[in-house]
Order: sequence, then C-alpha cells, then structure tokens
Amino acid sequence: MSNDRSANGVEALGRSTTAAIGEEGALLALEAELDDLVSQLIAAQEADQLLAVSDSARCGTEDVSIKEAQAKRVEAILARLYPIERAIMAAPACTVVGLGVKARHAAYVISQYWQEPAGKIDWEAQVVRLLIEAVCDVARTPL
Repeated sequence: MSNDRSANGVEALGRSTTAAIGEEGALLALEAELDDLVSQLIAAQEADQLLAVSDSARCGTEDVSIKEAQAKRVEAILARLYPIERAIMAAPACTVVGLGVKARHAAYVISQYWQEPAGKIDWEAQVVRLLIEAVCDVARTPL
C-alpha cells in the first residue's frame, strides 16, 4: 500500500511540476514581451526628448506634426503594454523564476523608488524597494 501512495504522490508531484513549468513559461514569455515594449517605450521617450531640444532651436508646423506622431507612437506602445502588465499580475508565480518576473514588473511600475538612494525615500517605499531587490537577488534576475 505504501508504494502505491508514494507512487501516486510522485505522479501528482510530476503533474504539479509540469503545470508550474508551463505557467512559468507563460510568465517568461510575458516578461520578454514586457522587456521589448519597455525598450520601445524608452526609445520613443528619448526621441521625444531629442525633439524637445531641437524644438528650442526652431519652431514650425512640421515640428508639431512630428511631435503628434511621436505622442501617438508612445500611446500605441502603452496600449500594447497594458494587457501584458495585467497578464503578469494575474499569472501565478509557481517558482522563484516566476516570482522574479513579477518583482521586475513591480519595479518597473514603481520605478520612482529607485530615483533616490534607499535611505532618502520614505519608509514604505524603502520596504517595497528592498523586498523587490531581495526577490530579484534570490531569483538571480536583474532589475
């Protein structure tokens, strides 16, 4: 009898491990999409900053249409980013790797917590920041 129980336990563990790996795969795919879109967003925002600098030297109707196009590009990226972020938040983290994905997303959402040294932000922000950093360290994932 005990062999049947242990065999069933191993089989159940195998199924749960397989399910966890499948869910983690989905989270990792979402993370890749998030990273790609965040890179696109940063590039678009940097282009906006360059336009603002060049705009101080000249001003014309052509510049306005370029700015509008750039703003629409940023909005389109943000619209594509939103469902990916929602999916990351909704997906369960079954391993440390998945938890790292969720921690990196949280760090992205509250990136202002890294604008100052940890000792110069308020207590609640320090708590969240240090927790996210600890999770990323354990998951061996960069922020």
